[in-house]
Amino acid sequence: MVTRDEDPGQAAARLTGRRPVDAARGMSGSPVEVLLDDGTPVMVKRADAPGAVRAEVAGLRWLAAAGAVRVPAVLGHDERWMVTERVATGDPDAKAALRFGQALAALHASGAPRFGSAPPGGPRDAYIGLAPMRNAEGTDWSGWYAEHRVLPYVRGAVERGTLRPGEAAVFERVCARLPELAGPAEPPARLHGDLWNGNVLWGADGEVRLIDPAAHGGHRETDLAMLQLFGCPHLDHVLAGYRESAPLADGWRERVGVHQLFPLLVHTVLFGRGYAEQALSVARGALAV
Repeated sequence: MVTRDEDPGQAAARLTGRRPVDAARGMSGSPVEVLLDDGTPVMVKRADAPGAVRAEVAGLRWLAAAGAVRVPAVLGHDERWMVTERVATGDPDAKAALRFGQALAALHASGAPRFGSAPPGGPRDAYIGLAPMRNAEGTDWSGWYAEHRVLPYVRGAVERGTLRPGEAAVFERVCARLPELAGPAEPPARLHGDLWNGNVLWGADGEVRLIDPAAHGGHRETDLAMLQLFGCPHLDHVLAGYRESAPLADGWRERVGVHQLFPLLVHTVLFGRGYAEQALSVARGALAV
């Protein structure tokens, strides 16, 4: 029987069939480590937003199905709770970074039906972090990116007072020029979708795992741009491994800012004016190209 005041240990027991013997404390919404009675440590995460757990589980399984990047195994879930294996972490390593870049290239190459496609079994209305993210499909990247990954968050930021109404026009001008700024056409890639450094786990076994996806079909440069936005250890090795496996189209460095608009605007909606200033700077830089 599920109750609203169920704690992580109780949820782990119900979803795995194993008795918990110890559970760490954590912030609301953050994963909590639970030790099961067979000695297995697991991570237990609660999400109350409708569809959030289903979206994350579907995303993890879609990434795993590509046979490229590694993700923690999902050991059990329902509409509110998710239990995954715990990854023992170590120090970032250049060789692991190179392999990660190669694996990320293979993940992207595994593809998606369309831009905006949700993972199989995943909801159309999903999340990136705590922000809603709609997986509406499109066949043209620039139009889809403007309509579903830039302008919704511009409108949300204006509604919250984080962006001034006049500033929205800067992003609208970028969107109008996206067909010329986007570079050569690319097929839809299978994206992690929220690939900042905090979602990259450097395993003690020398292999990288990815967690907390906002997986969808998108442009492969978006994942790479997000890694660069928030910093990633040995990023030069990650990019070298990627480019060895799947060369990027000419001009990709000049397009980084265009792809960073999505995560910057999400952060503007969630965390305030500081990110709005950064997003505006990036947008103006794109217009100056």
